[in-house]
Amino acid sequence: MSTTKEQITMPGAHDVAAQARTAGPVAPPRVSARRRRPGVIALSLALIAAGGAGVAVLLLQVSDRTQVVTVVRNVQVGQVLTEQDLGQASLALDPAVKAVPAGELETVVGKRAAVQLTPGSLLAPSQVTSSSLVKAGEQLVPIGLKPEQIPATALVPGQKVQLVHVPAQGQSDAGAGAEAGSGEASGDQAQTIAGRVVKASPTAPGTGVVVVDVATAADDGPTVAAWVAADTLRLVLDAPDGS
Repeated sequence: MSTTKEQITMPGAHDVAAQARTAGPVAPPRVSARRRRPGVIALSLALIAAGGAGVAVLLLQVSDRTQVVTVVRNVQVGQVLTEQDLGQASLALDPAVKAVPAGELETVVGKRAAVQLTPGSLLAPSQVTSSSLVKAGEQLVPIGLKPEQIPATALVPGQKVQLVHVPAQGQSDAGAGAEAGSGEASGDQAQTIAGRVVKASPTAPGTGVVVVDVATAADDGPTVAAWVAADTLRLVLDAPDGS
């Protein structure tokens, strides 16, 4: 019986050296340097500068904002303002816009609305008053105006008007004028009474009637009420003061 022995021959040192000489020297990895382009650098600097300018403008806008009083609920003319009717907002206001500063909110609470206030609007100093809209020695008379009797010009609080008596058919104005207080009457001249608009309601759906509260001298109140009841009253707008 014969036994076969496998012999493993290990390479000698001279063989490794010979292979190394044959392969040649190992070249180091190439590192390519990126070429910087001036245009890209300039664009980067411009973007950085623009970003800084935008932040500066934003900071200036924030610093220029003002806390003001706003209206959060509907407030009718003559109604006393409460804290629940008012709110606050921070806005960048144009100098031409007049608004009540938030720090003065307590000074307007308890005053009356001089005009109708709507939610979302700014509260201006001229929109509130500390006095009653009906002054001493005056009476408030409600006047219902039909669509054909309503002036095209909107009726606003404080507007001066003339209440004109238009006699019914077959009735002379002179006879009616004898019952008037301070109203003026003569043979051919219509009787008139001076008044001031305190409030005008929205147009009633269906009928189109507008109810206007007019302040008159206390002596003229009953006469105006009688004209309204007889449907012989017409309302005429006075020219604005200074016109």
